[in-house]
Amino acid sequence: MAAKTAFGAMGVRDLQAGLAAKEFTAAEIASATIDRIQQSDKQMHAFLELTADMAASAAKKVDSAIASGKFDEVGALAGIPVGFKDNMNLLGTHTTCSSNMLANYVSPYTATCVEYTLNAGALPVGKLNMDEFAFGSSTETSAFGPTLNPWDFQRVPGGSSGGSAAAVAAGLVPVALGSDTGGSIRQPASFCGIVGVKPTYGVVSRYGVVAFGSSLDQVGPFARSVEDAALALNAISGFDEHDCTSQCVDVDFTANLAEGIKGMRIGIVPEFMEAEGLTDEVRSRITEAAQKLADLGAELVEIELEHAKAAMSAYYVLGPCEAFSNLARFDSVRYGYCDPGHTDLDTQYETSRSKGFGPEARRRIMLGSYLLSSGVYDTYYYPAQQVRTLITQDYEHAFQKVDCILSPVSPRTAFKFGEIGDPAQMYLSDMFTISINIAGNGGMSVPVGLGSQTNLPIGAQLISPAFKDVNMFRVAAALESIYGKAPIAPAFAEKAGE
Repeated sequence: MAAKTAFGAMGVRDLQAGLAAKEFTAAEIASATIDRIQQSDKQMHAFLELTADMAASAAKKVDSAIASGKFDEVGALAGIPVGFKDNMNLLGTHTTCSSNMLANYVSPYTATCVEYTLNAGALPVGKLNMDEFAFGSSTETSAFGPTLNPWDFQRVPGGSSGGSAAAVAAGLVPVALGSDTGGSIRQPASFCGIVGVKPTYGVVSRYGVVAFGSSLDQVGPFARSVEDAALALNAISGFDEHDCTSQCVDVDFTANLAEGIKGMRIGIVPEFMEAEGLTDEVRSRITEAAQKLADLGAELVEIELEHAKAAMSAYYVLGPCEAFSNLARFDSVRYGYCDPGHTDLDTQYETSRSKGFGPEARRRIMLGSYLLSSGVYDTYYYPAQQVRTLITQDYEHAFQKVDCILSPVSPRTAFKFGEIGDPAQMYLSDMFTISINIAGNGGMSVPVGLGSQTNLPIGAQLISPAFKDVNMFRVAAALESIYGKAPIAPAFAEKAGE
């Protein structure tokens, strides 16, 4: 049997090879993973709830299949510990969205993306911390306390899927699921030095994932290697009749990883590379990554995204409007926290929502309410939808010239807790990621080394045409061949067995 601590450093293929060779059991993986989380996550606070019994039950099924010679029939993630962002319903667990509004809510059903993960043989080990209702870029808005960046506990892990990114970067789990509305997978992946994928809108079902912006949200995986991320996306993608935006996607995202990139055309957006606020160390790493792709045989092509500069303005109209609509259901009667002792309904509504929602959630609800009000709607919401069309068309035109686009993920590396107090400045953390959600294209973050000044991880963003996510995976694999698979954060590497 392998030492328990060694499981943390293993990827999907290594774990499954060990299971197939009967070097260890799925039950041992599940037990060791839960033990490691309990020992290592006390300060970092990536997990909100552990599901040890569920993991043990899933492991028992995997071990039974191995014993009967049917391991190949279990699924693509058989025996792999997986954590889920806490906006994804899992029957019998709390789904809090890191909000006091849902602190006591227990899932009555399982989200499709979670169900597909379990059907693939994964071991569900727990629910992961996030910004409240996914409103944030740092995980500081969680009602249950922030998650710390495993590379530096004084810095944020990014958000809103900060718990998912931190758990993978620390080697607590090899795979975690997050959601991305404006960069909430890619930005924390960059800050934590791992792979994070936001697939094309419609590739993964949103059913059972508590909505922020329904036309923008998409679920995707975190992993420490491109192949592991592709394997996880294979498991969770596919049509779901419960989601009217779900598409029939029958693609093996691992199929082209070894093809190389010779002859591929990689788009570079000069305006992104010259953007105000982009730090020199990030610009240097992205420029270096572009040159390395050229050295591997890719052709670098400058492209223009004329309306990308308007993406931030459009997003902060569309996002709050959809958030206002989606959060209206939490009225203290049908869903959510109910403040006791009130004799009239209006006071109960007002007090319960005021206490249940945190400051950022209240800010976005009020902004969305204003933007959708009579006399304002035509001034802001309708033009924002028009800008969305223009941004989408910009990407369509660009992808007539290139196969994939390379850009920064975030203008800087992970910042310190409390360093950005102005909400408007915090929103700029997603300046390079938002336009992809607006257009619906696939996007991912791949680690390309550490910053020369901060010595913290930097991610390169790869953007693919809609439903051609295999393009960005192919380029990501090429970058990984140069920079290597994502290492476990140094403070956790020894405990994980790396």
